[in-house]
Amino acid sequence: MKEIHFEKIDGSGMKIGVVVARWNSAVTYALRDACLRALADAGVEENTIIVQEVPGSYEVVFGAKHLIEHNAVDAVVAIGCLIKGETMHFEYIADAVSHGLMKLNVETDVPVVFGVLTCLTEQQAIDRSTGENNHGYAWGQSAIEMAMIKKSRKR
Repeated sequence: MKEIHFEKIDGSGMKIGVVVARWNSAVTYALRDACLRALADAGVEENTIIVQEVPGSYEVVFGAKHLIEHNAVDAVVAIGCLIKGETMHFEYIADAVSHGLMKLNVETDVPVVFGVLTCLTEQQAIDRSTGENNHGYAWGQSAIEMAMIKKSRKR
């Protein structure tokens, strides 16, 4: 298994947005909590973290766009969870969300971390949102690292 290793990062002075889908909330809220823990561990002050809830993963794109346009955030973590069912719905939503978040990265010049689990089973989603393998923590760290890259260009 590949792991991302982060150096100790300093997120002090950063404003980070976190948009989280309520659909599959047992998974998404655990991911959100790990993301918030990573931000706090890196020194991002609680009053500079804006959490926006949206109904589902499809809506995280609009939620991220709203945070960018109305809150002057340095980065956004977009958190959702899609679990494949018996219809094509999963494929359509996963594709739309992936393209929407990628488009925000390019068009807004604000880093948007792709924090949407796209799993084949509920167990896969649980495995990626609990314990040592909770991906939310790395997503929080990624947001800080990407914001640092953006800020380094402004100097």
